[in-house]
Amino acid sequence: RPPRYQLFTNTTLFRSAINKIDKESAQPDRVKQELMEHNLVPEEWGGDTIMVPVSAIKKENLDLLLEMIILVSQVEDLEANPDRSARGSVIEAHLDKARGPVATLLVQNGTLRVGDIVVAGAALGKVRAMGDDRGQRVEAASPSFAVEILGLRDVPAAGDEFEVFESEKEAAALADERAQAQRKSRLLQGRISLSALSARAQEGELKELNIILKGDVQGSVEAIVNALKKLPQKEVQLRLLLAAPGEVTETDIDFAAASDAVLIGFNTTLANGARQAADQAGVDIREYNIIYNLLDDVQAAMEGLLEPELVEEALGQAEVRAVFPVGRNKVAGCYIQTGKAVRNCKVRVLRKGNVIHEGILSSLKRMREDAKEVNAGYECGMGLDTFHDWEEGDIIEAYRMATKRRTLSV
Repeated sequence: RPPRYQLFTNTTLFRSAINKIDKESAQPDRVKQELMEHNLVPEEWGGDTIMVPVSAIKKENLDLLLEMIILVSQVEDLEANPDRSARGSVIEAHLDKARGPVATLLVQNGTLRVGDIVVAGAALGKVRAMGDDRGQRVEAASPSFAVEILGLRDVPAAGDEFEVFESEKEAAALADERAQAQRKSRLLQGRISLSALSARAQEGELKELNIILKGDVQGSVEAIVNALKKLPQKEVQLRLLLAAPGEVTETDIDFAAASDAVLIGFNTTLANGARQAADQAGVDIREYNIIYNLLDDVQAAMEGLLEPELVEEALGQAEVRAVFPVGRNKVAGCYIQTGKAVRNCKVRVLRKGNVIHEGILSSLKRMREDAKEVNAGYECGMGLDTFHDWEEGDIIEAYRMATKRRTLSV
């Protein structure tokens, strides 16, 4: 697999770090070309964006990157004010089963302190504790420091901006506004367009599988969503109603019950009362810690929505070796060559390789006694209500129609 390039950009400073250049398949020039599509032109190509290829593992060009950052900050006269309320960005966040939501924040301006009311993306909370990169407790974090905080009620997404508020009421209003906007965006992403509905309706009955996904971290959620989108959806539409990091709450249960959705949790926990609410509402909660198992079960569920396919199942083959008159009709004296013959099964009569009749095996006898089935290596008598023109040498193929579970087609 080609290396994944981690790109850190700041539209004010116009600098970039191209990571993982130690990989054998690394192509820094290709990354620069792709960045030009976003109007980021390297200095060496006549632009104003400083791009430094680095390797975190080999610690290559890290000093050069720091020099470039300092140079740009001096040229642009960039300064932070440590005496104001903190604001910055979420580097990463996850749900810890013991500590709850944990977020790593980069303070870009102001000073973050224990006890501050923070809104990170749509997540609201009060900073209960902070730790530095060495796991040591700290009481305050000034500009340029990255700290891990506890106290948020939900898991924010990596890249979300955070800011500190003096009023909890004001912070709660902003968090609620952002949560509503995110929920609306996710719902719109899960909807099917009218054109898509019409196209699928013309092909047959439209089938859908609604899913609500909650994960431990944003990265896991994004990886699962991308994998789910790759599943074949020609016959069964997969609707992802909600995909977000965090624990499974009673709100998620209510949403799943209202939308008839399956609720999937990946490496996450259930909030107090969520399990009981799910049992009462009849909501199916599936918990996973391996993505492949999750995808296999979702695909199996989608295939379960398909109508079973009727397929022909061969039972056996017999050869007509004698013809006996019985009243006005004739019966065939046969020898079962392979498999078996079963009374009331479907049969196909072949003569010189051509099918001359298809019908139901209405009569099957063994030693003049009615039989339910006759196996290979035995002789028997066969009769059909709709066919009596038997000839020696005819081949009788016995079969039945069986239902087979369909698989998703690409």
